[in-house]
Amino acid sequence: MRVYRSADFLTRVAWLLAGLCAALLSAGAGAAAATAAVTLASTTSTDNSGLYDYLLPKFTADTGIRVRVIAVGTGRALSIGRRGDADLLIVHDRESELEFVADGHGVARVPFMYNDYVLVGPRADPGGLRAAGDVVHAMRLIARGRRPFISRGDDSGTHKKELQLWRAAGLAPGAADAWYREAGAGMGAVLNLANELVAYTLTDRSTWVSFNNRAALALLVENQPPLHNPYSAILVNPQKHPAVNHRAARRLVEWLTSRRGLDWIDNYRVRGVRLFHPLRGG
Repeated sequence: MRVYRSADFLTRVAWLLAGLCAALLSAGAGAAAATAAVTLASTTSTDNSGLYDYLLPKFTADTGIRVRVIAVGTGRALSIGRRGDADLLIVHDRESELEFVADGHGVARVPFMYNDYVLVGPRADPGGLRAAGDVVHAMRLIARGRRPFISRGDDSGTHKKELQLWRAAGLAPGAADAWYREAGAGMGAVLNLANELVAYTLTDRSTWVSFNNRAALALLVENQPPLHNPYSAILVNPQKHPAVNHRAARRLVEWLTSRRGLDWIDNYRVRGVRLFHPLRGG
């Protein structure tokens, strides 16, 4: 029988413990990389509509990756991405998205679903928007009649779309116009204010359908080509922002654009209404 001196024994034990610790640390690091949370800076409409409460637990169940949502307007979401304070963006303003990627802050911009905007306002519709024929003429009728209009005024995708519509109408209302009010707030707060003041406003359909406090309001203009509202996922560039969790964020984009993810989006309903339409086949 071989006899070990105490120094030899202790050395062997130390090496064994060091090897075990290294193995455990390596396994732990791999597990952490697989399950670490993704920080998603996203437009408020996807959050306010309940889509994330419905969708993201399914992603976590499939992958083990948790998602932390920062729900802000598109402009603020892009600013967060420029600072590297999010791993992934879901936003809805094509021009701003392309600029973000061109500036090197984002990679792999992927349009993956859409819905639309609608004009809502007083049920009695004193501005005559129902008979406008098209959304640009409807904007002119609001301005011509000096009808109360609540703008988000927050650099969100909805605010950017509203400004596009005013420009298409040859108008640029602002603080000097008593009928035009910038709320500087999210869509839910703006709809609450429009309901209180019996005013017109532009909203995405998903927030409108999900919104409860709308007794004074009605949907007046819809189904117009300028009101199309596509959403894109953009990975924040890990070369410009090395601290981002690029691997886990990429897995979320892959899941959202997979058949499984798109089917879940397609199946989401509020009050029997499909709120988002998946983009399939590129």
